[in-house]
Amino acid sequence: MTATYTFDVFSSLDGFAAAGGNWTGYWGKQGPELLDHRLSLYDEEQRMVFGADTYRLFAQMLASSTEESEVRDPWVTRMRNLPATVVSTTLDGPLDWPDATVGKGDAVDVVARLKQESEVPLRSHGSLSMNRALMAAGLVDRVQVTIFPAITGRTGLEPIFQGAADFDLELLEHRTLDGHIQELIYRPTLHG
Repeated sequence: MTATYTFDVFSSLDGFAAAGGNWTGYWGKQGPELLDHRLSLYDEEQRMVFGADTYRLFAQMLASSTEESEVRDPWVTRMRNLPATVVSTTLDGPLDWPDATVGKGDAVDVVARLKQESEVPLRSHGSLSMNRALMAAGLVDRVQVTIFPAITGRTGLEPIFQGAADFDLELLEHRTLDGHIQELIYRPTLHG
């Protein structure tokens, strides 16, 4: 049996994973329901999978934050304490992450092996280019998009699916959080 792989990403309505300008984290739209739901997602045993750039970004943000900052929301702390694989051709261990190992090589090869060997589900938060490649290779079982009610046309950073292959999406789950945030979970298949 192969482990389920979920690509988990935050998005503005227009498909950006982040924004510059005066936007704050979560585009300033988070509420208690979102934060509680995110925390519950990390209750179950699972392995995180990050690309090297996303790992570096998380490690840097956490190192420069204080206990009170939103960077240290309880779900982020719980995520950081899960076992993790950082896919990289350049990083060497040890990593500044409690239970992380480096998966050396191409992401498709590393994740294909993880899916075969892991006894727990796999989840990746962010890591956009890596996850686009994994989707194209048919290794992503679920795409979980949390859409925040914001359009960041002028300040949007990191277009999530720019350059991705074409996919058909089967809606598996959906929910509204805090009355205005949409979480959509899809099963992707290459459009063909």
